[in-house]
Amino acid sequence: MEYRRLGDSDLHTSEISLGSWLTYGGGVEREQAEACVQKAFEVGVNFIDTANVYGRGKAETLLGEVLSGRERSSYILATKLYFPMSNTDRGLSREQVLKQIDLSLERLRTDYVDLYQCHRYDDQTPLEETMEALTEVVRAGKARYIGFSEWSAEQIQAALDLPGVEKFVSSQPQYSLLWRKPEREIFPLCARNGISQIVWSPLAQGVLTGKYRPDDPPPAGSRATSAAMGGFMDRFTSRPVLEAVERLRAVAEEAGLTLPQLALAWVLREPNVASAIVGASRPEQVEANASASGITLSEDTLRAADEALGDVVVR
Repeated sequence: MEYRRLGDSDLHTSEISLGSWLTYGGGVEREQAEACVQKAFEVGVNFIDTANVYGRGKAETLLGEVLSGRERSSYILATKLYFPMSNTDRGLSREQVLKQIDLSLERLRTDYVDLYQCHRYDDQTPLEETMEALTEVVRAGKARYIGFSEWSAEQIQAALDLPGVEKFVSSQPQYSLLWRKPEREIFPLCARNGISQIVWSPLAQGVLTGKYRPDDPPPAGSRATSAAMGGFMDRFTSRPVLEAVERLRAVAEEAGLTLPQLALAWVLREPNVASAIVGASRPEQVEANASASGITLSEDTLRAADEALGDVVVR
């Protein structure tokens, strides 16, 4: 496993990190979730990402239990807030920031998180109020650094322009061979301002593993067959996309790689990306994904990947 510095922070994250969206505390049984976390540490993953809304607190609670026996300084822990936790609890107001960090810390069984992230932008709360509240959290020692997920370039710049508040060190966008929107504005702006990317869905909800074939039903036990985990896959499971992924499989084989290795190494070719978040329901998936760290793709492979995917890429 190789490691990269997270923005202007002093955190060095593993190139592959472990996420918990739709899985831990939700679609994956506890025993399997615990095995995945154990395997992550064995293969050098040091970054664990979660959010208060994952399982409405269940993911944080499970991770708090699983991580409780580990030396706290041996891993980087990140969580988020914004989405509804009840009929009245949502958003990024000062009240919610201060309330939700305490609830997250209680569930995670820790005194602090390394990274506290705004899960989306809150256009119902003045940005100044949100940034001042996040600054309070950092200066109280409850979070070491702050980040955001899926903010626009204009929103990011507005936060950077505010005086006297803590500065963001991370951005968490969706990014993969099939979804490249952040390349246009987000990556350049963040690179200029000491903000790294921690990307989610680098395997496009598992489609870039190659497990879904154009002429076959989804494999039993896969995310696409799960009511708890399969609700966000439609954009990646159309026939043109699956046929393009079949062409990409040949590119990976020509390079001596598995399809997941190619997809993850492609994401990590971007210097502004500090880590790629992978979900896993089995420990062998964690190990396979971790093997992508340190792989350098040739120009020929990069070009062939683009040709294979053609116009199914969202830019």
